[in-house]
Amino acid sequence: MLFGHGDDFYNSQNEIKMNFSSNVWHGVNLEKLQEHLNEQFEKLTRYPEPDAASLKRLIARRNEIGDEHIVVTNGSVTAFYLIAQAWKEAKSTIIIPSFSEYEDACRLHGHEIQFCPSTEDLSDISLEGQDFCWICNPNNPDGTLWHRSELLKWIDANKQTTFVVDLAYAGFTTEDMLKPSDVNAHPNMILVLSISKAYNIPGLRIGYLVSTAEKAAEIGKYVIPWSVNAAAIEASKYILIHPAQFTLPIRKWQRETADFIYQLSKLDGLEVLPTNTTFFLVRLKKGSASELKDFLLNNYGILIRDASNFRGLDESYIRLSTQSAVENDALVDAIKEWLK
Repeated sequence: MLFGHGDDFYNSQNEIKMNFSSNVWHGVNLEKLQEHLNEQFEKLTRYPEPDAASLKRLIARRNEIGDEHIVVTNGSVTAFYLIAQAWKEAKSTIIIPSFSEYEDACRLHGHEIQFCPSTEDLSDISLEGQDFCWICNPNNPDGTLWHRSELLKWIDANKQTTFVVDLAYAGFTTEDMLKPSDVNAHPNMILVLSISKAYNIPGLRIGYLVSTAEKAAEIGKYVIPWSVNAAAIEASKYILIHPAQFTLPIRKWQRETADFIYQLSKLDGLEVLPTNTTFFLVRLKKGSASELKDFLLNNYGILIRDASNFRGLDESYIRLSTQSAVENDALVDAIKEWLK
């Protein structure tokens, strides 16, 4: 899906004053990172490392795994396409609703796809004969998740299937999530992680995958040299070396999310779906997502995510990501106006 994602800021003819469509952490202070990148500017005059080797080594040390288990990619989306390409024409199950790029990557590389609606009891999902299972945990777009213990139990019960687990939003919850070191004991996993979402630098396109050394080597055959640019490498290294500067205040953000959901839930005409993270789905009982999106954008400069193009959802769904208290209140008031 080249177009149709959230945060289509670039596509708007209106001034965007508030952006609820993007799931990235909005409150990070990037001043010191900007200073660092300015100091490293001369590195843009040279080719970067072909495989982001120095960043790979740093990620490995931070996660107590060997760097042979890691492939650094131009954003986590690139990782999905590389995986699908490395095992062309495989049989894949995708748990829905979820991120559309799993399906797009699989279709591009000839996978035979089956879709399974998400369920609380993972044992209800049959993976017989399936080479891959693609899941997002916590899940985009609804913010729900499976706990680490139950997910590992399911993965171990289906050793014939390789699980591609998108952990882009693992930092957006206080629950216990899978960790890169888990691949050591669970070889039928490929974990995909994002460096950009928790640090509000999605424009740099930086992510990585973790798997067994054998799987990483197979995927690495399809990595394009210099596909990760020098600015992304330097920014990521700076963030990993200075974690205290980039601590995501997740408990505070979750409290703000709970209050935001409470205010929205008081409005007739909306159903707010449960979430374990800082973003969530809202079902409109009147009108459509596109109509509400246009109203908010044209009248208030507010951008929301029309979630109707997620497989398994329809035109009544929007996705919101909690912003500041002032912005949250402004959106509640604007939707209240639309519902009149």
